[in-house]
Amino acid sequence: MKIYLSADMEGVAGVSDPTEVDKSHPDEYGPARAQMTAEVAAACSGAFEAGATEVFVKDAHWTGRNLDAAGLQAPEGRALRLILGWSGHPLSMVQELDSSFDGLAFVGYHSAASRAGNPLAHTLSSRKFFRLEINGEAASEFLVFGYAAATLGVPVRFLAGDAALCADAAARVPGLVTVATFEGRGRAINTLTPAESARRIREGMARAVGDRAGAVLDLPPHFEVRATFNTAAEAYRRAFYPGAATDDHCEVSFSTREYFEVLRFLAFMTLG
Repeated sequence: MKIYLSADMEGVAGVSDPTEVDKSHPDEYGPARAQMTAEVAAACSGAFEAGATEVFVKDAHWTGRNLDAAGLQAPEGRALRLILGWSGHPLSMVQELDSSFDGLAFVGYHSAASRAGNPLAHTLSSRKFFRLEINGEAASEFLVFGYAAATLGVPVRFLAGDAALCADAAARVPGLVTVATFEGRGRAINTLTPAESARRIREGMARAVGDRAGAVLDLPPHFEVRATFNTAAEAYRRAFYPGAATDDHCEVSFSTREYFEVLRFLAFMTLG
């Protein structure tokens, strides 16, 4: 069995402030990086225990170079591969995902831009977007890349992140195994301890892989995407994308029947 794991940082246990996910604050970033690595290592261990033969891990936070590779390993006879950095491909946070994978897992994920549940809630870029919608719904990175997996027929099996995101995802994906690492309270969090979070992730991932939990997300027949930028100046720069429309203020919208075109649009919206 071949599993793909996409890892972010704003949804790992104990993280609540922008300085903790920013390399320019090494004293605070260091522990968050260590916890991200520990939660990914736990998920990989659970997957291997349940019979996975290959696990591909995409470091999907900021620079794409956060995980401590020395903290990740595979049992003898199994394969663990890391995808680091950003290629520029529209699949982005699930770069190199294809139909050969038996499941997709998310670790360290967080609530969508403009939503409560995580002090660091955002979608793709907190610097650019106030809100991102797909078909009128606030779109999280889980939803954006869960839909990407659906175009390839890959089921989403596991999610670890803040409790609000886990609740939204579980309501959407029958049988999805989730681990809520913390609950957001405005700018504060009520969090699991680092060790307890890793333990639950290992057990949850083993259950998700062993039971073939989760499902392929239902893809809508048509996509209406609306990006609300933090400034009108940012929106103006993006409004020249082919087929895009704008309200001349902070919103840029795009319609298509092909989800890969949504990913291409979002890749352009986040450039620069």
